[in-house]
Amino acid sequence: MWELTKSFRFEAAHALGGTTLGEASQEIHGHSFRAEVTVRGTPDPATGMVVDLGLFAESLAKIEKMLDHKLLNRIEALGPPTLENLSRFIFERVQHVGHIARVSVHRDSCNESCTYFGPQQERATASD
Repeated sequence: MWELTKSFRFEAAHALGGTTLGEASQEIHGHSFRAEVTVRGTPDPATGMVVDLGLFAESLAKIEKMLDHKLLNRIEALGPPTLENLSRFIFERVQHVGHIARVSVHRDSCNESCTYFGPQQERATASD
């Protein structure tokens, strides 16, 4: 079994209300984000690759365009613009590429990250 990870960066703004983070988080402010998408599988015998890297790069470029230099609060499908929702949002938009093992979104300036493993993993964990 192999895992292949590809990443992209984006700059975006958001405002987070209803938290204990204080007034600064409720005002519109920006962050530099880094997203990592990991695909798990066995390489195709014909190509030697776990996933078509061209398709993978194209899919990530589309997602990056959706998020880069945007006000995340305006993206309805995202919900509240948290790391949790960003990782899920990206997962849902790239899952057609192959078996997505996880999506991690990092806010390095805040020393924070969140990883989403997908609905299959959630069900497995809930039944344990």
